[in-house]
Amino acid sequence: MILRVRECAVLLAPETFPWLALAFGLILGSFANVCVHRLPRGQSVVWPASCCPACVAPIRPTDNVPIVGFLALGGFCRNCRQPISLRYPAVEAANGALYFFIAATRGPNWPAFLAMALATALLVLSLIDLEHHLLPDAITLPGIVAGIAASLLPGPPSPLESALAAALGYLGMALVARVARWHYGHEALGQGDWKMVAMLAAFFGGRPTLLVLLLATAAGAAVGLAMIASGRGSRLTRLPLGTFMGMAGLAVLLFGERLLGWYEGLLFFHA
Repeated sequence: MILRVRECAVLLAPETFPWLALAFGLILGSFANVCVHRLPRGQSVVWPASCCPACVAPIRPTDNVPIVGFLALGGFCRNCRQPISLRYPAVEAANGALYFFIAATRGPNWPAFLAMALATALLVLSLIDLEHHLLPDAITLPGIVAGIAASLLPGPPSPLESALAAALGYLGMALVARVARWHYGHEALGQGDWKMVAMLAAFFGGRPTLLVLLLATAAGAAVGLAMIASGRGSRLTRLPLGTFMGMAGLAVLLFGERLLGWYEGLLFFHA
């Protein structure tokens, strides 16, 4: 028991914890890929075991090692030799990098672990919405509950702010969706967007969530204008708001205080 306590102390030391988080992030990045592929299709993320999307052959444990397995196979399925999407190692690497940064900047504590879980959820939601224009309830609804539960821990937001921000975020997006539908004559914001905002608000509270929406809206507008200017889209082109909110949420999660200071400095510059 003494040895185990000492081993845990070494793993959670400031100089080793980020590397442990990186390894764990790579592993969960592999699971994130499973979620991205299966959740939009209504499939279980637990069963069956990982398999090739092309030939459905089970993936060997050694081939399933994050990034290493992809490199060892040369980017092709061992069974059918179909190319493996670069998305798989990219998601693993991105999730690992997120965990490393969070661990290096926050240290081994509960807020860091919660931030890691939220980072993976936002990464998965962003990718699913980008490809399918869908934000699965399997992530957003438990995310709302998890965010409110996390507010019971010391630090902002308080449980009251978390619950109120989630409710107001959901109702506010519902109102915007109704107005947009009246203006455009068709559905502009799906209920998945409402629930994702509620999830973000449950974790962040009011002020950071408003910043997320500002950044997401600005990014979406920039992409939309670029698509119109290049002839690849029009005013009616549907953009994945959940993807922009996910990326903005990650930015606020990683650099929240700096971004809030910059944003509020702009608002009150002339005050």
